[in-house]
Amino acid sequence: MTRFTRRFVARAVDIDELGHVNNVVWVKWVQEVAVSHWEAVAPAEHQAVHVWVVTRHEIDYRGNLGVGGVAIGETWVGALRGARFDRHVRFTGDDGRVLVEALTTWALLDRATGRLLRVRPEFAAPFLGDAEG
Repeated sequence: MTRFTRRFVARAVDIDELGHVNNVVWVKWVQEVAVSHWEAVAPAEHQAVHVWVVTRHEIDYRGNLGVGGVAIGETWVGALRGARFDRHVRFTGDDGRVLVEALTTWALLDRATGRLLRVRPEFAAPFLGDAEG
């Protein structure tokens, strides 16, 4: 599967009372790297009529990041199941140390009707090549 990367820098607004990136911010970054992947590789006609929504997040917090810290988010898709597929996300620091790992489940919807759609081969195909953001 295609692996896609995106760089994140922790800003003061991202930091909690312990001086680390807040857990809610990590969840936001999980979604941002996934959406960036979709926007980078999916054809415009797919993006215009379809939207992905999260149905489940499973996150392991393994390290901390303070203001100005850099996290490299890497994502790739996993198992396809009807209208859903798993997406893996890993954030590492500049030193290569794993900070956060997530497994999320996404569902494909028709933008106009909000109905679930089966992930057909043409929707999965863009995630099978190489891309980097």
